[in-house]
Amino acid sequence: MAYKESLSYDKTDPISIYEYALPLIDHTLREIVGDAAVAGYNSKNKGELGQMVEELYYHYKPNSSPEPDFREAGVELKTTGLKELKDMTLQIKERLVVDMINYNEVVSQTFEMSLFYKKFRLLLLLFYLYEKGVEQFDRYFLYVVLWKIPEKDLLIIKNDYEVIINKIKRGEAHLLSEGDTEYLGACRKGNKDSKLRQQPYSNVLAPGRAFSLKPAYMRTVLEFIKASKKKSVVNFKYKEKAPQIATAAELRNDTFENIVLRKFDDYQGLTYEQLCSKIGKRYDTSKDKYARIASRIVMGKFKVANLSEEFKKAGLQLKTIRIEADGGINEAMSFENINYSEVYDTEDWLDSRLYEIFSGRFLFAIFRADGGQIEYYNKEGELVTENTYAFDKAFFWTMPVEDLEYAEKYWKHIRQTILDNHIHPDYFNSPRNKRFHVRPKGKNSRDLAINPNNPDGEKVKKYCYWFNNDYVKEIVKKNV
Repeated sequence: MAYKESLSYDKTDPISIYEYALPLIDHTLREIVGDAAVAGYNSKNKGELGQMVEELYYHYKPNSSPEPDFREAGVELKTTGLKELKDMTLQIKERLVVDMINYNEVVSQTFEMSLFYKKFRLLLLLFYLYEKGVEQFDRYFLYVVLWKIPEKDLLIIKNDYEVIINKIKRGEAHLLSEGDTEYLGACRKGNKDSKLRQQPYSNVLAPGRAFSLKPAYMRTVLEFIKASKKKSVVNFKYKEKAPQIATAAELRNDTFENIVLRKFDDYQGLTYEQLCSKIGKRYDTSKDKYARIASRIVMGKFKVANLSEEFKKAGLQLKTIRIEADGGINEAMSFENINYSEVYDTEDWLDSRLYEIFSGRFLFAIFRADGGQIEYYNKEGELVTENTYAFDKAFFWTMPVEDLEYAEKYWKHIRQTILDNHIHPDYFNSPRNKRFHVRPKGKNSRDLAINPNNPDGEKVKKYCYWFNNDYVKEIVKKNV
């Protein structure tokens, strides 16, 4: 497809700028602007596909201005990659980076003064297919989206910004984590050998970090596109279909986390029977009965907190922990099954799904044995007697930086075993590991997964990430 330089757009009109991008869909930049334009491209930032689009396609010079790329229209252009896994699914490759954090300058900037507020409220997102070894200008564009950050999202992002700034003001820039916040993260930039940076309220040097929209948030944008069944879409009339925990009106006066925690206030100390009565729920024999109670407390009639708009956009996870009468905790904590194709195809820990899970935000709901019991017959017709538990406390939690470093070593070990085609707990689990382990989690012996080493044939058992029991105890001890 030949590129017509006669094509024009109205630089004051977001829709015109968006429509001008549509010919890029299913084509590479080289195919659109031609070999000569690509060969003649002279920039110090040849690795930046977005800058190439700006200069070669939209015909304006990229700059470091705090104003949006299309200043008159208030539109910022961003390219973001999708990767195709061995099982042929498309996945968000990475978080959407906004700008590097200058620790010394940002502490004096309000959210309304920030680069995010000035530039990123209206985004022209060009999703492309990332393929290792393929030049940037030879990567295919898949979707074009004009995305206006909804007011409610912007309120949560404003609080995220303030959480990050306040941590820097406490002299804790070196302890920043993406798990500190909901939608806007302070992501690592550069590897461990990158130059550390000074921070204003501590002599401890801190790794370089950037403001970014988290992968979970970008995943909801991708889901919005797929739900439209189109390759181009505008979200100006966007209405979230997932159930919501908080309204924009509530978020103007309080933080999302405070709103959530207050929902638990009326349930403090209630026994299992009282909990069921108060939330209008029958006695439950399922293994996840307490997770269902916690979800109902947060969500009301919608029941599943992890499927709410806010939890999905933030990558938040609700987890329940039961404490026995003697203070012990008998169970480890499970997470999702290992996606072997994702681990196989992901080279960088910071881009991995496990990093996203472990560096994310958790909401823990604690239940203590209340001295009661429940009896029921299981599927085999056997009478089962179980202790019951009363609600004790809820709190938000982020994995400490030192534990994330330990998790990185564990993930690299798991990835190597998958690359070596040793998909088995005997290889996954190390006796030196005191925090995490892997164990089977298929529905039955026929519930198998694709082996990325042999995607056309062999299937392998499904295994799941777990927190060790001792690690769960440690979390509870420090927070309850």
